[in-house]
Order: sequence, then C-alpha cells, then structure tokens
Amino acid sequence: MTSDPFLRVHIQGAGKIGRAFATALRKARWPVRLQSARRGRPRQVDADVVLLTVRDSQLLEEANAWVPIVPSHAVVLHAAGALEPRVLSVLRSRCRGIGQLHPLISVVDTRGGIRFEGAYALIAGNRKACQCATQIARVVGMHPWRNHHLDRATYHAAAGLMAGGTAALFYAATHILVQAGIAPRKAQHMLVPLLRSVADNIEHVGVPRALSGVIRRGDVVTLRNHIEKLSSTAPRHLSLYLAASYTQLEMARQLGDTSENNLLDVERLIAASRGSEALLLRES
Repeated sequence: MTSDPFLRVHIQGAGKIGRAFATALRKARWPVRLQSARRGRPRQVDADVVLLTVRDSQLLEEANAWVPIVPSHAVVLHAAGALEPRVLSVLRSRCRGIGQLHPLISVVDTRGGIRFEGAYALIAGNRKACQCATQIARVVGMHPWRNHHLDRATYHAAAGLMAGGTAALFYAATHILVQAGIAPRKAQHMLVPLLRSVADNIEHVGVPRALSGVIRRGDVVTLRNHIEKLSSTAPRHLSLYLAASYTQLEMARQLGDTSENNLLDVERLIAASRGSEALLLRES
C-alpha cells in the first residue's frame, strides 16, 4: 500500500457511478483507471484500491472473476448500497481487505460532473478497507459514516424513496400542471424552484416543521376540491396524491397546528377517497 497522500484506484464498471468517481478523483489529481465491465477485466492491475461499480446483481460474479488478478496489497470495495461487504468474501484471503463505499446521492447524468460535496458515504469492511474508503470519501468531499447494525435493505429503500420517489412526485405534479393548462417545459421550470424551496426548508427547520399546505392547516374544503378535480383531470395520479396525504396527516398531527377534530375530518376524507379511487380503477 502506497504511503503517498493519494491512492491508486482502479474502477471496474464505467456506468454512471463509476464515471462520477473517476471524474472526482481525477480532479483531486489521483491516478485512476476506469474500465468498462463489458470489456472484461485487466490482465494486470497496479492499484491500491479496486472499486467495483457494477450492478448489484453482477457483484458476486465480478468478485469471483477478480480472484486470480486482484493485487495482494490492494483493498477491494464495492459501491452498492443494499449489499454488505461479505458479497466480496471470496476475495478476503487474496487482498488486504474488502469493504463498501456507498455514496448517498442520485446519479443520472455525469456529463456536467457529479457533486459529491456534502453527501454521506456509507463505509463498511475491515480496518484497512474502511481507511481507504474513508480517504476516498473525504477527498471527493463526502462525509464518511459507519453503522455496524445497519439494515441495508431498509436503508436502501429509504434512499430509493427519496431519490426515485421525489422524481416521481415531480413527474406527477408536472402532469397535473399540464392538465391545468400549462406547457410541459414551463411546468417543469416552475416546479424546480418550488422543489428547491422544500429542500431548503427541510435543511433549515427539519421535518415535520417543513410541511406546508392544506393538510397542515386542516383545510378539508380545499382538500376535497383537490381530490374531486384530480379524479377527473389526472386520475392516474390520484392514488399518489392520497398516499402522500396520509403521510402529511401524520406530520400534521405531530405539529399540532390544528385541532384533532379537523384532522379526523381530513383522515375520513382521504380514506373515503381512496375507496372511491380503487373502485374507479376497477371500473376502468
């Protein structure tokens, strides 16, 4: 293992996350080799860290393929959020350590560069693997963290809900604005600052205090108007609206800004609307 302030990194898997790591590490002037998994594996590797950024379903096969070529002085990390380091256990006796480095960010398009700064990076593995993973995380601006009792499936589900779920909410809201008479591109441009303001509120005051809108106020009349309108103009997004309303109701109860009687009326309306929405879907 080199004693230099940088590590030599081989990234196996040139997908979005692999390219993002390669770009960020090169900006830090680290020596990086990025290789597409489709092109196979190198015959010889001169690296302190091998970072596997292939799909979760391919990790076990990839680990087995690295048995004859992994450098004995290297650490092998994977970047999957849902899998423990032990998915690489076949390499444990072949190298200095196995571990995990999962960045809690959403990566879609790497052409403009990915902002790792401020994100959290899940670190796991043996001591040497954690040292290397921590060094990589910090050099690209992330906060490394560890949790020995982490339920990774639940952790990964939460990350998916936040990333994919937010994109789905944005998609649904865009479609609803289009039904209101706004051009699709204009609708997206209008919603981005709104989404950013919600993120700012969450960062500054946290949840549930970042909740705003009709359910926090217990405004049953306006909520009923929303539901009736969506039933006719955007019925395929009504179930998402109602599911999100239930979670908002839970938050509103924690806040206590309105009476429990008002919130009970809100709850009854949501429940009745979900029943009607299910009937509407069956009939269609």
